[in-house]
Amino acid sequence: MYQQTRATEIAKGIIVANVMALAIMALTNVLINKDAGYDESILIFSEFIIIPLLMGIISAWFWRKYNLSGWDITGYSVITTLIAIAFSFIFLKEGAICLIIVSPLIWGFVLAGAFMGKEMFKKNDHTINVSIVSLLLVIFIADALSEHRHQNLVSDEIVINAPANKVWKHVVAFEKIKQKNNYWLFKAGMPSPMQTTVEGYHKGAGRKCIFSNGYVFDEKIVTYKPGKDLTFDIVHQPRDPEIMGHIDILRGQFLLKDNGNGTTTVTGNSWYKLYVFPTWYYDLWAESIVRNVHTRVMEHIKELSEKK
Repeated sequence: MYQQTRATEIAKGIIVANVMALAIMALTNVLINKDAGYDESILIFSEFIIIPLLMGIISAWFWRKYNLSGWDITGYSVITTLIAIAFSFIFLKEGAICLIIVSPLIWGFVLAGAFMGKEMFKKNDHTINVSIVSLLLVIFIADALSEHRHQNLVSDEIVINAPANKVWKHVVAFEKIKQKNNYWLFKAGMPSPMQTTVEGYHKGAGRKCIFSNGYVFDEKIVTYKPGKDLTFDIVHQPRDPEIMGHIDILRGQFLLKDNGNGTTTVTGNSWYKLYVFPTWYYDLWAESIVRNVHTRVMEHIKELSEKK
């Protein structure tokens, strides 16, 4: 009977925590994004930190009578996180790659909340317990009412053993990339760049970047200096649950420098805007993804340019 009651209370802690989280996220989405003037839905840092902490605390309240070991709490927190990930996939329509990225963050704070809750309810000090939960809610509300904007630039360089005039034509447009992907997220299914086409070799011309799953980024050339500078704005990009909707690529650029010895230094720049927070976590992923897009494209340009 005890074991059955224990299992029931543990299950309640997991389920109630997830239902609460889903309800708060739905409400937050309405409050933050309604008439906010953003192009995309904003996911604030509290949704990945405060809500998981509260999930852990709620679970711990149901588990408080059973003196669970650290391993038990860790295991049940993993289950709580997996259910949260499943709910995000079903109800929030998040992509698999996105969920891989977010899962360590959510699990870490669910676990922290569960251990925090264990200590809170062990002392049974209602004043302190209410104060801690109230503080978390105040942080959440303050975060929800704050402005959330973040843009960044990622820059990479490569030296190509070919003169700038030979490199230039492959910078403007290049044939399909046939090399296998090395980046693990590309291998896991994230779209990778495959080919670029251009409508004309001049400022104002349209340009397309085609990805492995058929998605196309529509671009417009805003700077066209042969052998030196190709800059293009992204005028349309696909809405993909894996990445798009959480990040917008705003502008791309290739700068060429003739090194005077038959080689060319190519610098690839990309500007992007994030719609997910905290930036200290998601910017690491965004920079990694953009750098690997740069690497794949620039290595291909190098191969084409150095081909005899």
